[in-house]
Amino acid sequence: MNITFLGTGIMGAPMAANLARGGHTVQVWNRTREKANVAGCTWVNSPLDGAQQADVVWMCLSDTAAVEEVAEQMFPAARPGLVVADSSTISPRVSRELAMKWAERGAVWVDCPVTGSRSGAEAGQLIFIAGGPEATIQQLSPLFEAMGQRIFHMGDNGMGLATKLAMNLNIALIYQGMSEGLVLAEKSGIPAEQMLAIMGATMLRSGVSDYKSPAIARRDFKANFPLRLMLKDIHLMLDQARELRVKLPALETVEEVYAVAEEEGLGEMDYAAVLTLLEKWASLPGGDVTLAAD
Repeated sequence: MNITFLGTGIMGAPMAANLARGGHTVQVWNRTREKANVAGCTWVNSPLDGAQQADVVWMCLSDTAAVEEVAEQMFPAARPGLVVADSSTISPRVSRELAMKWAERGAVWVDCPVTGSRSGAEAGQLIFIAGGPEATIQQLSPLFEAMGQRIFHMGDNGMGLATKLAMNLNIALIYQGMSEGLVLAEKSGIPAEQMLAIMGATMLRSGVSDYKSPAIARRDFKANFPLRLMLKDIHLMLDQARELRVKLPALETVEEVYAVAEEEGLGEMDYAAVLTLLEKWASLPGGDVTLAAD
């Protein structure tokens, strides 16, 4: 299959590389060309050029505005048979609107956000959560298999994104609770290592604690999923909640914490670095450390 991959960031670059490794012809485009040197892939000069020569356009962009802008740039290439697969985490409503617009030209748009973070992308072990026509999801199966370990088809356009937002809501709240528990323990004189061990041995254990505990122990907050993008997703969750008239009081509080963390310069760190803000507020040593993004 001939694929144009748009967005070669933390997730997109290894995803594109895995498609090329799987034997597919892959062209890439990124706003910053220097970040588009992906093994096995060639460069295209614009999203439009890429869409004109591809069977499938795959996107992994930063936010809703970026997806809307790129979609507008390549819309003249919309035609019957073209598939656009969007792994960006964006507004479900906007994604549905784009799907309807592209369908008027005979093209098919599917939302297929991922979970698995940087390490999952590099290992080809992502999990895809898709919304769109069943036949198109089946058509894309070889590509999903090249990049991931499993695909969940959640229904119509936008349903993959709605699921992803609900998942990330849980991740944000679980990690916030984990961080606050650690800070309370540390302030009480309990070493973080001991508290992490207890979390891993009791009902406190979760996928989040399993994944983040080693990094916390090493004080390694290099971005697998940048805090600024988690905050972006939190904004999307709350927008979705307002549209559906759902109250999310805990998430509203977490949004405030993440907003301060971004203002404090933690936006390019992994979202796990929100712990350091809580430590700072508690006058704990960890909160005094100036952290670098890499």
